[in-house]
Amino acid sequence: MRPSWDSYFLEIAGVIAGRSTCLRRKVGAVLVKDKRMLTTGYNGAPAGMRHCLETGCLRQIHNIPSGERHELCRGLHAEQNAVIQGAIHGVSIKGADLYCTHHPCSMCAKMLVNAGIKRVVLKESYPDPLAEEIFREAGIKVEAVT
Repeated sequence: MRPSWDSYFLEIAGVIAGRSTCLRRKVGAVLVKDKRMLTTGYNGAPAGMRHCLETGCLRQIHNIPSGERHELCRGLHAEQNAVIQGAIHGVSIKGADLYCTHHPCSMCAKMLVNAGIKRVVLKESYPDPLAEEIFREAGIKVEAVT
């Protein structure tokens, strides 16, 4: 059976997550407009820096619960990297849909609002009620596809 567009792009986000170097959660993201992939991202350390696979996870070392203290991490989130790729390569992502393996955190939600993302399609939830509130207030539709 031929997959729906949402299933197709979520499957691609899952493949992209395989590049992640995060020890806690592998996340992949794809920004799509008019059924065309614009940019991709996965979570991991900034380009040219040592990955958590080499250094260990600061969040695990300090017993930081999931969904809290995002600033205490060497890595960027998949959504952040997808937006950054648009900036680096001059690709407008305004009006795009985000396909992501996990629900964005509140930091990424704010960034996605300002980037003009219109819709978020995801596979898995994430414990961040503030992110849900931000999307709701901004009028960004969030859909889970299993």
